[in-house]
Amino acid sequence: MSKQDDIFKKVIAHSKEYGYVFPSSEIYDGLGAIYDYGQYGVELKNNIKQYWWKAMVQLNENIVGLDSAIFMAPKIWKASGHVDNFNDPMIDNKDSKKRYRADNLIEDKAQQYEKKGKTDKAAKLIADMEECISKGNLQGLKALIEEHEIVDETGSKNWTDVRQFNLMFSTQMGSVAESSDETYLRPETAQGIFVNFLNVQKTSRQKIPFGIAQIGKAFRNEIVARQFLFRMREFEQMEMQYFVRPGEEMKWYEHWKEKRMKWHLSLGIDAGKYRFHDHANLAHYANAAADIEYEFPFGFKEVEGIHSRTDFDLKRHQEFSGKKMQYFDPEINQNYIPYVVETSIGADRMLLLTLINAFEEETLPDNSVRTVLRIPPILAPIKVALLPLMKKDGLGEKARAIFDELKYSFMCQYDEKDAIGKRYRRQDAIGTPYCITIDHQTLEDETVTIRFRDTMEQKRIPINGILGTIREELDMDALLKKI
Repeated sequence: MSKQDDIFKKVIAHSKEYGYVFPSSEIYDGLGAIYDYGQYGVELKNNIKQYWWKAMVQLNENIVGLDSAIFMAPKIWKASGHVDNFNDPMIDNKDSKKRYRADNLIEDKAQQYEKKGKTDKAAKLIADMEECISKGNLQGLKALIEEHEIVDETGSKNWTDVRQFNLMFSTQMGSVAESSDETYLRPETAQGIFVNFLNVQKTSRQKIPFGIAQIGKAFRNEIVARQFLFRMREFEQMEMQYFVRPGEEMKWYEHWKEKRMKWHLSLGIDAGKYRFHDHANLAHYANAAADIEYEFPFGFKEVEGIHSRTDFDLKRHQEFSGKKMQYFDPEINQNYIPYVVETSIGADRMLLLTLINAFEEETLPDNSVRTVLRIPPILAPIKVALLPLMKKDGLGEKARAIFDELKYSFMCQYDEKDAIGKRYRRQDAIGTPYCITIDHQTLEDETVTIRFRDTMEQKRIPINGILGTIREELDMDALLKKI
């Protein structure tokens, strides 16, 4: 097992042990690639979403929010192209009877080439794959698999032909089976924004350029859902569609590429872990596309996509609905269908990225090892832990009183069980950035010890200075100003 594989497995185990992520329906042996967020996972995910929402909506007066329905008129998915074209290339191994995505097999092979220093060979393989996908050349994908002697996990090279597999979950809507209509769980949140484009524009009185942001669940029947939270069948997207004047889309495409990378880096994550991947072969609706990729233990993978979608979506909905999707631009006295620049980030992938980036097994000067999650403090599920040195002598009551004051400002946790050293380690593993220890001196002079997670530094501060000290440390405004 490689060191990176080992780290990934440790992160998965840690996530369950400390209440971040649980396999869904676990007492019934689970459900493939479906996960539940535990008490800390849901807080972390909410904090990620809040940070995105503030950066996207609160800081931009020309971007507003939306929460569209998961179920929509089935014709929407015909117009968007999902019914006919939302497919992944599927391939089976005849010996092992295992099923794979052909593009995933090829990407994994390219990663192997990169690790061996064969970067040119890896780049050519990816370029050849993307060309086959863009042209719908399934035979070409199989030829690449055979040419590069790609094997499955059992070592077999005995493959079936590649075929397309539609990813949408269908269901029936209606009380009587015979008269019910087939509809779909939405495979993306973007279409809810497009069909509400004029509703939002008119009621918010926005002028182009303007954006509509949305956070919501989407569902895809993945052929092979793998790598923990990275690829799931039920997931959450944070998307913004930015409507612009035709001819200005590339200016805004570059603008949002830069802005979105700044958002990631504002959290203090090493810039060397990120890169842009510009698409050489584009989807039929796009004239430019790039991914922000992060170096996961299993290689550089997409976390966020920025796409110039042209006027494809609005034009298709105008065609299929029979309703005009045009905007009157008073500055040039002209009606037109706007072009769209999209930013789309997976909330679950961002959470996984945060956990992987934060996880560390640190060897201390005494050769003991502490497991710590160095989560950016602004995202940490628990901001402050209140720890009485012991339960007796009034220390518990004093700690509770401080907890009751701080809970209005921060997500706090009170913990009086076990020795203070064990409690520090528990909070390190949870990712709590600040611990407040209440001891006998507290009763004498109204001071406490604050301990900082990342450095383990401790210092004495007055009780009435706790709020100001932590607020200064958790300055979201300072982070947002970096974007």
